[in-house]
Amino acid sequence: MGLWRYSYVTDKLSATMPLAKRVYSLAQEQNDSSLMIGACAAMGTTHYYLGDFETARQYITRALQIWRSGGVRFSFQEVDAQSVGCLRLEALLQWHFGEIPSCHATMAEAISLARKLNDMHGLAVALGYAARLAYYELGALEVERLTSDLIELSTRQNLAFWLAIGKVVRGWARSALGNTAEGLSRIEDGIDEV
Repeated sequence: MGLWRYSYVTDKLSATMPLAKRVYSLAQEQNDSSLMIGACAAMGTTHYYLGDFETARQYITRALQIWRSGGVRFSFQEVDAQSVGCLRLEALLQWHFGEIPSCHATMAEAISLARKLNDMHGLAVALGYAARLAYYELGALEVERLTSDLIELSTRQNLAFWLAIGKVVRGWARSALGNTAEGLSRIEDGIDEV
């Protein structure tokens, strides 16, 4: 069953590649820096989830170079700021490449930028990804801290998906810290809300 599910997901992700390529091609034709950031993010994200970290990194690096060059004016409103999303993905890529100190610094930058831009959804996603990284490193206390912030923000902003994710991951942290019954209860509550 697991192999079938992996194959299904990979097939679906592979099907998104032509769309990402088309977005990238259109952005190049328009010669618009904000569109290029989004196009690079689409390509980078697709490659990341297909497991091609090196190519993903090339696209995300390009997106961040454009953004950091300054003067980018976004002509449309995103669910969350593209720059915050690119920083999140760059942090994950750094983790995969073993660049742990850089990973933490980049994720902190993503969280800080989301706060500065008052991008509450982007902040929730960044906190969720930061908790994910802390989980990868088995840092239960850091997961506890990050999910506490995520749950508080998600409750205040009515971000149901991220609230549920926060509860599940916080449940893991509570279990890892020795509160197994409470942890399992929080995991079940979070799953019920997804």
